[in-house]
Amino acid sequence: MSCCLISLAKQVPLTLTLKVLQRGSNVNPADIKGRAVLLGHSNRSLIELEDTLTSFDMSPSRLEEPLPNAPAGGFPKHLAEDSRAAKVDVFDASSATVDNVVESLIRTGGCVVRNLVSRDDVRNIDADVRPYILKDQPWQGDFFPPETRRVTGLVQKSPTFTRKVLGNELYQEVCNRLISSTHDAWLGQKLERSVAPPQVNNTIVFSIAPGAKRQELHRDDMNYHNELPALDSHADYTVGRDCAVGLFVAGKKTTRANGATRFIPRSHLWAKTQPPNEDLCYYAELEPGDAFIMLASAYHGGSANTTTDEERLVFSCFMIKGTLRQEENQFLANSLDSVRQYDARLQKIIGYSVSMPWLGWVDFDDPRNLLLNGGQAKEKIDHYGS
Repeated sequence: MSCCLISLAKQVPLTLTLKVLQRGSNVNPADIKGRAVLLGHSNRSLIELEDTLTSFDMSPSRLEEPLPNAPAGGFPKHLAEDSRAAKVDVFDASSATVDNVVESLIRTGGCVVRNLVSRDDVRNIDADVRPYILKDQPWQGDFFPPETRRVTGLVQKSPTFTRKVLGNELYQEVCNRLISSTHDAWLGQKLERSVAPPQVNNTIVFSIAPGAKRQELHRDDMNYHNELPALDSHADYTVGRDCAVGLFVAGKKTTRANGATRFIPRSHLWAKTQPPNEDLCYYAELEPGDAFIMLASAYHGGSANTTTDEERLVFSCFMIKGTLRQEENQFLANSLDSVRQYDARLQKIIGYSVSMPWLGWVDFDDPRNLLLNGGQAKEKIDHYGS
């Protein structure tokens, strides 16, 4: 929110900035003056502020007024019709191909893959993370309902999650197709091509208890300030538009009633400026081990758990372009010893590699040398190879 306020301060009157400040936090009017200073208002404006604070209307009806540039005239009819007509594909892991899933994501923005993870592996992951679920405290804020519990740092806490969910070969190949980066650059008179494969962005288990309210619809690529022009059709979609791909695996039966992930089909084709519409949501109802795969540009959110006795349990991760910063800091979330237990493929996915041509080195060397040899290089690991 703060980054939006900084830009708004330079574009809108003081009274509207006050409204935005009050909308964005539970502050008293007397606390707003200092925040207005941070937003760049002049001393003259601050004098005006003293006179305005006592009379400024902060009633709920006033706060419902749209911010500048909010779309007028209701939700675009053609977008609503397009979303409602979209078919969300459902595949089975035994027969689904990378081509199937990639084409489905480009067309619709999300798809379901049944039986991606075995029931035994689901039970093992649950056993790994259950102690951490019980220890977690409610989120301080509105983004996650207070009934939600989270577990992060799963590379260290659940080897089964790391190998069977994060490392799932179908998911990883889909990510390689959609968010690998290729870049050509001249080195003197030689044209060098660099290919940067994806890396993990975050690893999270969500446990949503009865009574939880729905999460606001959002796009996960907002972390990366992803600029999205509107596309007329999925035929106009080009690889590189998305920066991340998410995976949600059901740890327990997931229904609309107990909080299934909802998303808006084909919202990945919308402009960044287009707000979501709850009426267009599809609910990813899953059996344990089933998965929902989604582009980070698609609007989605956890739903309300309206049951009295059902936990919604989901094992999730996102992969991100290898040239971007990870949302979850894997190098602090997981110990070196915990990463050493995995093979080279998984170590690279976690982020222990050099992203071509030369991002992420340690002492001008591949970071896996630090992992494998305690910093004492016994075998050279070339960042152009393995």
